[in-house]
Amino acid sequence: MSVRIRLTRMGNRNNPFYRIIVANSANANKGKAIEFLGTYDPKGGGRTVLKKARYDYWLSVGAIPSDTVRSLIDRAIEHATTVTKPSKATEEVAEESAVEETVAAAE
Repeated sequence: MSVRIRLTRMGNRNNPFYRIIVANSANANKGKAIEFLGTYDPKGGGRTVLKKARYDYWLSVGAIPSDTVRSLIDRAIEHATTVTKPSKATEEVAEESAVEETVAAAE
């Protein structure tokens, strides 16, 4: 039996909310989970929260993510890198302010 990383549906009718879990592939979708890794909220702008270190651990020991989980996590990682990546103008302003601070400290 293999271990899968998959979604389990939570929430109310017409208000879906999903948990990203690690579970035995033989367990039912609403069955017992080995570990809870994060959440996915499709109504909240598609927000995905993930324990990245634990996700990487489970991949390293052979857990197989479902196609949906794989695409959600790839999209979330891609979005996180584009959001946190500072623009060139922001870097230049930060460098200028650092130079001004060192000049003020030298006087």
